[in-house]
Amino acid sequence: MESQYNDVINWLEHYPQLYTLIALTALILGAWIANWVVKRILIRGLTRLLRATPLGRDQSLHQSPIISRLANVVPALILSVGIGLVSGLPETVVTIVRNVCGAFIILTIALSITGALNLVNTIYSRRPKAHEKPIKGYIQLINIVIYSIATILIIATLIDRSPLILLSGLGAMAAVLMLIFQDTLLSLVASVQINSNDILRVGDWIEMPALNADGDVIDISLHTVKVQNWDKTITTIPTKRLISDPFKNWRGMQESGGRRIKRALMLDQQSVHFLDDQERAHLHRFRLLDEYLNAKEAEIAEWNRQLKESGQEPVNTRRITNIGTFRAYVERYLRSHPGIHQDMTLIVRQLSPTAEGLPIELYCFTNTVAWVEYEGIQSDIFDHLLAILPEFGLRVYQAPSGQDMREMGTAGRTSPDAGVSSLG
Repeated sequence: MESQYNDVINWLEHYPQLYTLIALTALILGAWIANWVVKRILIRGLTRLLRATPLGRDQSLHQSPIISRLANVVPALILSVGIGLVSGLPETVVTIVRNVCGAFIILTIALSITGALNLVNTIYSRRPKAHEKPIKGYIQLINIVIYSIATILIIATLIDRSPLILLSGLGAMAAVLMLIFQDTLLSLVASVQINSNDILRVGDWIEMPALNADGDVIDISLHTVKVQNWDKTITTIPTKRLISDPFKNWRGMQESGGRRIKRALMLDQQSVHFLDDQERAHLHRFRLLDEYLNAKEAEIAEWNRQLKESGQEPVNTRRITNIGTFRAYVERYLRSHPGIHQDMTLIVRQLSPTAEGLPIELYCFTNTVAWVEYEGIQSDIFDHLLAILPEFGLRVYQAPSGQDMREMGTAGRTSPDAGVSSLG
């Protein structure tokens, strides 16, 4: 057997080009076989071992290309080492193959490391409180550093020079690099401030009118923050803008358990008047007002009694107004409403009169922060108040509409006084 092998070698020595071609074919075939063995046998065996651990049962690990990328290092090593054993190749070709294989190995290792870091971020994001302290920005920063180092090593390997030569030239390019990576550095500082001061979390509802952002934060990365607006559009905000520009974070409202209602009823000021005996008796029918009216009538009666002779004139006495009684009713109505948070601020106040009417403002909080439920509670309250206003002799102010003007014109044409005036 050995003699036959020697005969073949001696014969091939007379045909050096054929010998080189066969050696190259054998080298490539050996690299392919090594790659197949690693991926089909070693990786499968390693995967089975990992499945016995809690980490191995995570689907993210099976979907990650980390192990398959590392398997590509083996054929590259075989080519890098074996190319020097092939006789008849020019030294330039051997150097180029070795340099390319070395650069490929560096790139593969860099991709595997960044893939592992991204896998760490994916696993970390599944923690219950991961949205409070996201690490995605830090992972992206480390990836940038890894890619930068890998780029320098790849260039140094391809040109067959020491990486220190390239690094020594970076000093002169520091200003240029600072300009190139200006946004990255500012975003890094912003990410550190956001995380350390707990300014923003994934899931927070924020408003940033300057950038037309109003919705939930769905992603926080090194350079950008993504906000899904209520119309389902996505607004991308540079991370550094969240430090330099003002924005509103609704997290405090969501964590408090109550959402504010601050809305006013605009009343017609001409409908405000003192209550007469018949109207007071009418309002005594309200369960929420009976105790208030009794206390108020007793207080006013005592006040008026001290006026003695001056109290004979109605202009000198205190009397109950319909608007004051209405405010008392609204406050007691809110105090008894099941949708209002009773441990938070609750005020029914009268604001300064305007040309559009007299504002009666409700300032209170619902006991839910859910948007749909909040709007339902607020609408039910104002539905009731608008409908019950006539019971107090009050009217809502509303600017005259076209229909109102037409009705006034019709009434003017059909009234007898209008006819006399036109005849006169």
